[in-house]
Amino acid sequence: MNHKLDYIFSRRSIRKYSKKEVSHTLLTDLLEAGMAAPSAVARDPWHFIVLRERENLDKLATILPHGKMLHQSTAAFVVCGDINRAHDKKESYMLQDLSAAVENILLAANTLDLGACWLGVHPRQERMDGIIKMFNLPEGIIPMCAIAIGWPAEKPEARTRFRSECVHIEQW
Repeated sequence: MNHKLDYIFSRRSIRKYSKKEVSHTLLTDLLEAGMAAPSAVARDPWHFIVLRERENLDKLATILPHGKMLHQSTAAFVVCGDINRAHDKKESYMLQDLSAAVENILLAANTLDLGACWLGVHPRQERMDGIIKMFNLPEGIIPMCAIAIGWPAEKPEARTRFRSECVHIEQW
């Protein structure tokens, strides 16, 4: 692994958090990093719901079957897309744009010594419906994922998942 890329290789999904609060300033830093992501035709179709209240974090954990770490995290984002802002109003462009923003947030969290875990929502209709109802999302706003955020209480080792058999030079 190239050690100049440690901020990437050491980024891991964190599922155990300390009780220390994440400051508003750090959450804003993460959102700025997310919104620095590339976006098809610079449409920036993203919206972020910021959660810090324990009641909301716990309620979100009940909607997401793999989101139990939200009971420990001290913050979370729910990442949504505005289909009407997406390039050509295409869901695939919107999802690509949101995914780029989420990866920026995850890398920024790691760089700032925070822990984070990406939690899938889209395309699971029951998860999407739960979030739409919980946050009273307007028409055209599609929940894509959630991100648990907090100060890590675990430190998984850095790693690469490089597999040469998945690399094809010039042709398949």
